[in-house]
Amino acid sequence: MSDERLVRLTAWVHGHVQGVGFRWWTRARALELGLVGYASNQRDGRVLVVAEGPRDQAQRLVDLLRSAATPGTVNLVVESFTDARGELTGFVER
Repeated sequence: MSDERLVRLTAWVHGHVQGVGFRWWTRARALELGLVGYASNQRDGRVLVVAEGPRDQAQRLVDLLRSAATPGTVNLVVESFTDARGELTGFVER
C-alpha cells in the first residue's frame, strides 16, 4: 500500500559530497521521482536536500542518498519529514 501524502523532506548529507556531482545527481533522481525542491552545498561540507512530494517518493530519495550509487562518499544522512508547504517548484542546485 502506497502513501501518497505530501511531505517535505529535509536531509543533511554528510561525507565527501561537494565537488563530485552530488547535487546534480540528486537533482536527477528527485526529478525522476517527481519531487520538487533543491540541493544546496553548505559551508561545513554537507549538502542540504529539501524535497516535497508523496511520502513514498521522498523516502525513496532518502534510500538513494544512502545507496552506494551516489557520487562521492556519503557517511551519514540525517532526515526529517514534515508537512509539505507547497512553495517549491522544479528541483534546482543551489
